[in-house]
Amino acid sequence: MRTVIGSTEAERFRILFVEDDERLASMTARYLETYGHQVTWEADGRRGLAEALKGQHDVVILDLMLPSLSGLEVCRQLRSRCGVPVIILTALGEEADRVIGLETGADDYLSKPFSSRELLARLRALVRRGRGVVGPPREVIRVGELELSPRDYSATLAGRALRLTTSEFVLLRVLAERAGRVLTREQLLDLTKGSADEAFDRSIDAHVSRLRQKLEEDPRRPRLLRTIRGAGYLLAEGGDDPS
Repeated sequence: MRTVIGSTEAERFRILFVEDDERLASMTARYLETYGHQVTWEADGRRGLAEALKGQHDVVILDLMLPSLSGLEVCRQLRSRCGVPVIILTALGEEADRVIGLETGADDYLSKPFSSRELLARLRALVRRGRGVVGPPREVIRVGELELSPRDYSATLAGRALRLTTSEFVLLRVLAERAGRVLTREQLLDLTKGSADEAFDRSIDAHVSRLRQKLEEDPRRPRLLRTIRGAGYLLAEGGDDPS
């Protein structure tokens, strides 16, 4: 009989682990199941994608090197069809893979070999953001033509629905709640954490870049989500010309 360590029903979640290393997958699944989480394992990219699209999982752990369909392609297709949080596993030191993964739509990354404890902390942070429990929800946040609904993690711009990942939504919410104020990268990291010991993706710049692709008519000349050189980022209260 497996012992479940200190977790309530509300804290347990369903994990899809797409990884072709059976030994790693088995060891990690056993660790996560000890905390009461349900783990489904797929060793193949296509089967992993099909399983993720069933909508039965709270978070996906996705290796990049997979048979039949690469992790990057799985992530890309997931992002075009659903908003389930995704954490990618990359080889140690492969910065290019991490950047590409984040730009493709992953919410977070972890380098192999990784600590099971750190993986669990990151999964908890992603799922809590996905369930909208990072902070007290407000009914609707409005900044010009931008509207955010923290209760259901939906967003529109000029009436057009935005397809945002959980991390993108949380980052945009933090900026919208402080529209007109410059926030440093360090402030954004602090404000987007689930708690002090849970890690948020360290690449704020990659998330900002993805948000601009969805918010701006011309991402190279942003009017809404601006970079303040040497200071940080600012969400403009209106869409006026930054010059």
